[in-house]
Amino acid sequence: MELMKTMALAAGITAGAGMALAQGIDDPTRAEYYDAFKDRTVAYVPVAMGFDLTEGWAMGLRDALEPLGVNFEIRDPNWSTSAGAQAITSLIDEKPDVMVVHNPDVQSYARLLKKAEDAGIHVIQVNMRSSYSTAAFIGADYIGMGEQIGERLVEVCAPANGGSGKVAITQGVLTAAASAYQMKGINTVLEQHPEIQLVSNQAADWDATKARNIAATVIQQHPDLCAIAGFWDVMDVGTAAAIKDSGKDVYLLTQGGGNQSACDGLEDGTYDEVVVYSVPGQARDMADMIKQLFQLNPEAGTMKTTLFTPLDFLTKANMKPGSCWSLPGQ
Repeated sequence: MELMKTMALAAGITAGAGMALAQGIDDPTRAEYYDAFKDRTVAYVPVAMGFDLTEGWAMGLRDALEPLGVNFEIRDPNWSTSAGAQAITSLIDEKPDVMVVHNPDVQSYARLLKKAEDAGIHVIQVNMRSSYSTAAFIGADYIGMGEQIGERLVEVCAPANGGSGKVAITQGVLTAAASAYQMKGINTVLEQHPEIQLVSNQAADWDATKARNIAATVIQQHPDLCAIAGFWDVMDVGTAAAIKDSGKDVYLLTQGGGNQSACDGLEDGTYDEVVVYSVPGQARDMADMIKQLFQLNPEAGTMKTTLFTPLDFLTKANMKPGSCWSLPGQ
């Protein structure tokens, strides 16, 4: 009898709970989630707007944050390091909740980023870090990328594999993290392969015309050049033009954020291989980090995190639909 009473009571409780669930229940975290974004401002300081990387990050951040009510601002220094420093200085006085910064080199903004954190502003660095670590760096592991590029140069150009052993590198800005860290990785590999001769290692300052002139001279000096590794696909349009003008069969390995222009370049033979770090993926990682900062509210400067972006080595043979992304209207 007691067992039957217990079973009946349990059944009644279950039925009552079922009726309550059928009518819906509140999510206890929902209000806190949306409240965390009220009256928040994120300020974005790229090296410049108007090209795939910075436009893609801005698009991803805006799409993720503005629907939550976050104010998203852009301060465009238009390739001027001094203008970028002034923008950061002004923002320190204005005190946005988060600054997203794309560093032109490892030193120019370092003290300012520390000053921003000391002022209570969270700082996220994207793609190219400074020598000062902030709440988060989101971008490629450039040392690891350099190691993989070095290995690809050995595979393509080693005399044992039919290559001449001669390779060239076209960097961006020598003091930029994308150049300095990457060369560390490349050199680590090439030092183990004396059969590979680095005949040229020059900086084109992210400029396609400079890259074209550098490549033309190197190919003229070394007509048996096997490969050129360039540090940005937009810049290496110039490198590709010099290779085409020379009529030589020089393997061009470049890199970038995976915009559709990279896949188009693989398809039409502008590039032989492109190392891709996904700009949309980096934008998602930044937005997620910002959401966590707003919900957890740590003291600025107390977090030091790194989120490395996965890399894809794309060729015409292995790329597929969805390998690259496009900006609106592209």
